[in-house]
Amino acid sequence: MSAASRLRTWAGGLRRDGKRHLGTLALFAGVLLAVQLWQTRSVAGGALPAAALDAAVPVIGPDGARRDSTLRQEIARVQQAHPGRNIGLYVWADWCPICHTLQGTVNGLTQDHPVITVAMQSGPPEKVAGYLAGRGLAWHTLVDPRSAIPGALGFGAVPAFAVITPQGELRWPTVGLTSGWGLRLRLLFAG
Repeated sequence: MSAASRLRTWAGGLRRDGKRHLGTLALFAGVLLAVQLWQTRSVAGGALPAAALDAAVPVIGPDGARRDSTLRQEIARVQQAHPGRNIGLYVWADWCPICHTLQGTVNGLTQDHPVITVAMQSGPPEKVAGYLAGRGLAWHTLVDPRSAIPGALGFGAVPAFAVITPQGELRWPTVGLTSGWGLRLRLLFAG
């Protein structure tokens, strides 16, 4: 049998079984959506709560400089540098294996979009700074050893991602493994 006839046979089978495959894909997409909605059920949408905005935490800048600040002050700082743009908020932990998987994706995202990261329960600023430097990650990172920010926002797991609009609202939360294009689309269409 020639390669062309094998290809025609395969294409015919695909057309014949296509409806069954589409149903399976729709079921898979529905299950993923249901899991995502369940995981983000406690996330505070809309205006950011004061408890998240005003928690005093150490901050490590992309250049490695350290200071004390709040999420409110860091959002204002990023909005001043990127007026009218959505800001990505990425919550991660150094002990999280899925966060390790997403490091390259988030690193690429920070090249094109403003992103603030929150290191949740990852130790003191020195440890987090060493972790970032050791992996070549020049992230704008709030060090939150007690999970005050993610807890106030309703994130109970990492990695978590959401978009902060120029109006200061939290949109499009997600928890778990997320694609790079999914993160970019959230940033583009959040408002």
